[in-house]
Amino acid sequence: MSVSTNDLKNGMTLDLDGTLFQVIEFQHVKPGKGGAFVRTKLRNVRTGAVVERTFNAGVKVGLAIVDRREMQFLYRDGDGFVFMDTESYEQVNVPAGIVGDMARYLSEGSMATVAQYQGTPIAVDLPASAALKVTQTQAAVRGDTRTNVMKPATLETGHVVQVPLFVEEGERIKVDTRTGNYIERVK
Repeated sequence: MSVSTNDLKNGMTLDLDGTLFQVIEFQHVKPGKGGAFVRTKLRNVRTGAVVERTFNAGVKVGLAIVDRREMQFLYRDGDGFVFMDTESYEQVNVPAGIVGDMARYLSEGSMATVAQYQGTPIAVDLPASAALKVTQTQAAVRGDTRTNVMKPATLETGHVVQVPLFVEEGERIKVDTRTGNYIERVK
């Protein structure tokens, strides 16, 4: 399947010589002389590397049909992560290399969007924030009321984040999955 470079949209997945790229941004350019062209920023789906490519206007490029489904994370299985499609109950094993840094924020039962190309998982996207339990942190010192002082806290996934002094073990906190920063306590 192919698409014209005139019809590109952000988020589209292109198949360029067997490598999948997601369109991050694009710009149509009409110079004073010479033909029009399309300047794009593309993210390699497998490696995450961002490249810039320029195409002539109206050229056909390969369009990859990617199936994105909301799935529930069940458990870790050796070097992979097992997700379940909440509609069909089908289980999908996603290799750790594809989950990547998102593993830091995956707790059993959490939801994620799993993208598949021709039945093979190619990416895992999480919501902007995840609520996780603090399993280990230092106790707050009584009377220490300094503001903006942070301490390390280990989450249920094993990932360590910096949290304010008032956060205690056993509490649930919300963490930004893009930056890894503490957002707030969750009741």
